[in-house]
Amino acid sequence: MDKSPKSEKKPSNPAEQHVENKPMSGDRPGQGTEMTNDHYDPQGKPDADKRSPAAPDNVGAKHRNPVLAQPPEAFTGLKLGKPATVAAGVTAVLKSMKFSWSEAGMGRGTHALLKLNQKDGFDCSSCAWPDPDDHRSVAEFCENGAKATASDADTRRADPDFFAKHSLVDLSRMTDRDLNNAGRLTHPMVLRPGATHYTQINWPEAFQVVADELNALPSPDGAIFYTSGKVPNEPAYLYQLFVREFGTNNLPDCSNMCHESSGSALSPTLGLGKGSVTLNDVHEAEVILIMGQNPGTNHPRMLTALQIAKRNGAKIIAINPLHETGLSHFKNPQDFMNPIKAVGTLLSAGTPIADLHLQVKINGDMAVLRGIMKHLIRAEELNPGMVIDHAFIKEYTTKYDEFLQTIKQTSWEDIEEMSGLTRGQLLEAANLIAPKQKIVTCWAMGLTQQKNGVMSIQEIVNLHLMKGAVGKPGAGTCPVRGHSNVQGDRTMGIWERPHKEFLDALQQEYGFDPPREHGHDTVESIKAMHEGKTKVFVSLGGNFLSASPDTEFVAEALRKQNLTVFVSTKLNRGHLVTGKTSLILPCLTHVDIDMQKSGQQFTSCENSMGVVSQSKGVLPPLEGEMLSEVAIISGIAITTLGDKSKVDWVGYTENYDRIRDAVSRVIPGFDKFNEKIRMPGGFYLPNGPRERNFTTENGKANFTVTDMVKHDIEPDQLVMMSIRSHDQFNTTIYDYNDRYRGVYGERRVIFMHADDMKERGIRERQLVNITSHFEGQQRKLERFIAIPYNIPKGNTAAYYPEVNPLVPVASVAYISNTPTSKFIVVTVEPVAEVLPEGKTEAVPLELAA
Repeated sequence: MDKSPKSEKKPSNPAEQHVENKPMSGDRPGQGTEMTNDHYDPQGKPDADKRSPAAPDNVGAKHRNPVLAQPPEAFTGLKLGKPATVAAGVTAVLKSMKFSWSEAGMGRGTHALLKLNQKDGFDCSSCAWPDPDDHRSVAEFCENGAKATASDADTRRADPDFFAKHSLVDLSRMTDRDLNNAGRLTHPMVLRPGATHYTQINWPEAFQVVADELNALPSPDGAIFYTSGKVPNEPAYLYQLFVREFGTNNLPDCSNMCHESSGSALSPTLGLGKGSVTLNDVHEAEVILIMGQNPGTNHPRMLTALQIAKRNGAKIIAINPLHETGLSHFKNPQDFMNPIKAVGTLLSAGTPIADLHLQVKINGDMAVLRGIMKHLIRAEELNPGMVIDHAFIKEYTTKYDEFLQTIKQTSWEDIEEMSGLTRGQLLEAANLIAPKQKIVTCWAMGLTQQKNGVMSIQEIVNLHLMKGAVGKPGAGTCPVRGHSNVQGDRTMGIWERPHKEFLDALQQEYGFDPPREHGHDTVESIKAMHEGKTKVFVSLGGNFLSASPDTEFVAEALRKQNLTVFVSTKLNRGHLVTGKTSLILPCLTHVDIDMQKSGQQFTSCENSMGVVSQSKGVLPPLEGEMLSEVAIISGIAITTLGDKSKVDWVGYTENYDRIRDAVSRVIPGFDKFNEKIRMPGGFYLPNGPRERNFTTENGKANFTVTDMVKHDIEPDQLVMMSIRSHDQFNTTIYDYNDRYRGVYGERRVIFMHADDMKERGIRERQLVNITSHFEGQQRKLERFIAIPYNIPKGNTAAYYPEVNPLVPVASVAYISNTPTSKFIVVTVEPVAEVLPEGKTEAVPLELAA
């Protein structure tokens, strides 16, 4: 079989790709399939503490701590409209331009956008959706990519004068939008013990502060080193190298909180913790399933690929608790730049995307897949050899008979109860799938952050193995990553449980023995910090406080550290909740020109489909003292390790080619890295499942046999999931609007089924208090605005980070230890107040019109 679809133009020669039974640094073939309890211990120690940490007082925290860990409760003025029926279109174009010009200026903003995702430009710092291998349009970006780029290119400055005017208490009372709008961080800043304001510090002293605290630790394991998925490959590689030379594997990252469930499911079943498809496979697919994903907001460029697939005849099945606009109709903004298409696009209703929408109950996706496969098995019995690919199953897979028996024994009653769908609805989906073999399934955090997330993804694999829909053009698995280089960071070794082969390669390259004991993932890091087992927290990018579950618990953990260090481009709430001493170290963004001793440098990023391409900044940095991430990491390493280090940190900083040369020797798939990264479009990493080379322990693709786990909910309880608004990327808030859902000017809302509101005596726009329930514990949030919405009865949704305090740190997905942000058991109680249209102050219910 060809190593990649023949019809696809590759950025580099596919013949150069070689797949070995040797894991890349961030793969997880050793990950088990047995269910773990809620208090997963990465060491597997029999005497591990299995207690649930005590629930924090979310309501009282704002009175005990004047620096707020949660966004302020003040309302910003809710206006409600009708949910949109068409995604993107001319509105997206206008919003992109307005936002870009308002933050970066017309000339600077336009220049940045024209180089965004181009082969000679820079990689978007938002989602990891791939760029076309061949032709790229002039505007190869989406609305959220334009917002992220404008934010990176912001000409406003959060400089020392800004911090002198605003104390931490003052800053914490700003909204998250206003914190981001303070502008680019320009100088290293320090918060001294007992101080109320950050003040300026020079770089050598800042590096010394870090070194002194790290070297004072009784053990290197007393430090936590977190990484955001926004970090490019070169600094990510140096970061893990420094951390391991320092002596610990405490390298949690944002993967632990998003697609860890994908890796946990894919590695033991297919042999690689990444997806198997290329962009061209999506274009060629006959059926595309989109599960637990809202591409219109979170991955808008994906809609272009779905539009191409639809025009090629594909059928699309959307499986999600909410009817998201992006899966209804789509108007491609790029069509407005084509004089032939512009008028027709403007006047049309847009391209219909989903042929079938299955409005599943939260955490019911596993049952949906089980029901579809049950129908397919019956169809095969009636039409032997027409539905299931027995030849593929015989040659490439194991455990099919056990899997088949499990499906047959699953009752329709359980499937309908858990999914919230009827047998007939699932038959509609099965009928679309049954005659086809070119099947692609895409999923995102709507699956991975469920309690049953890993098992649900294993059922996706089961479906694909049944159909032989892996390792051929137009077919395969497609986990859609939510951040620009989160997949690349893992490949570079940002992982708390590195493989022996990777550590051996580091030892051979650098001559030191890396630590072998596993470190802490995100959840375990939070617990360790809270228990006082660590004293230093370093964050390379991101907003750990707002991205993590159990916000007030995390805040308590951070405040117990002697030192917190934040390498960042812009201000966020995470910088305000600190250890005794805190540093903000400003770094360059993707859009900034990075000049070092050998000249202008570039970095590289890996997208969701395994393409590694270069990213080269195009704008002069703002005036200030920002350093590149590579220079900051090297400065910390040199100051901390001194003569003990065996790494040429200075040489790596002067010329990033030297980093890539080292990567080519340490990490499989990166041979000739410097040569291949300079090819237009970059190169594909090896991908076993794409070649039907399943590098599992037994060399086969494995069907998975799992039980559908029911979760009992009390009659008055609801299941909540956290979601993003449209004017948001991860924890970065660009504005208060969510126009696709018809919500404007406000984020402190909760979406509820009209019947659930009626049963609780809740009116539209009435204030409610929300309480989550976990193992006898309660966590409470006050004064959210109830909005009736088309969501399954018994389910509800609200925006994060506002509702993150309701997610217990100990409530995690089986196996992956991912926080269950898409499975929060809550009760909702009305408050006798309502928020009138456009007002920012609530009034008593009896006074409302």
